[in-house]
Amino acid sequence: MTNIHLIGGEKGGVGKSLVARLLAQYMIDNNIPFIGFDSDRSHGALLRFYSGYASPVLIDSYQSLDAIVEATAENAERRVLVDLAAQTQERLTQWMDDSQLLEVAAELNLYIRYWHVLDAGKDSVDLLKRLLDRHGNKLHYVLVLNEVRGDDFRILDASGEKERALSMGAEIVRLKRLHEVSMIKIDASSSSFWAVANKGEGDTSGLGMLERQRVKLWLKSAFAEIGKIGV
Repeated sequence: MTNIHLIGGEKGGVGKSLVARLLAQYMIDNNIPFIGFDSDRSHGALLRFYSGYASPVLIDSYQSLDAIVEATAENAERRVLVDLAAQTQERLTQWMDDSQLLEVAAELNLYIRYWHVLDAGKDSVDLLKRLLDRHGNKLHYVLVLNEVRGDDFRILDASGEKERALSMGAEIVRLKRLHEVSMIKIDASSSSFWAVANKGEGDTSGLGMLERQRVKLWLKSAFAEIGKIGV
């Protein structure tokens, strides 16, 4: 069975591309074969940081979206990672509905997992509600609580949507906050997380020894969270 990982959250700036990069690095570090698709036309993170593994996908083109599923036929053991740009959920849903993708996923030997990335705001909770209303038990959910964008999730806890998702079999990943200056340096240098943490040839971030140590600890924590549910 091929795992397709859809990284979404609909809201801009919530950390979707950060999660996609972490998943890509996790799979590379653990020798897990994968192919990536990036739907962000303006500043696609997978294409920028992991260009050797990723291709662009046009969210408004059925032929382009079909390539995501076609890629699973080429290598059943290879994971498929899709970084969804903001405000693409409606078009993605229309493609899945018109293709009855979720209904035939088991027949096609596909396991489709949607990583819904949330910050601490109400918008993220409202978007989660809309996602659960629309797809119900047809999707496998991972709720990513991204502390990089705020660590107080009381709005989510009080909404009832987390419990609702858990009742559908959802899993939860919590990403700790990395110091903002370090993240800015990493992004500005277009370095992979591995290059920064290990001071590889591709690292031009200029991080100091303790900054690099904090990145290593942050990655270790993030990978432990991902490892709990697997890819």
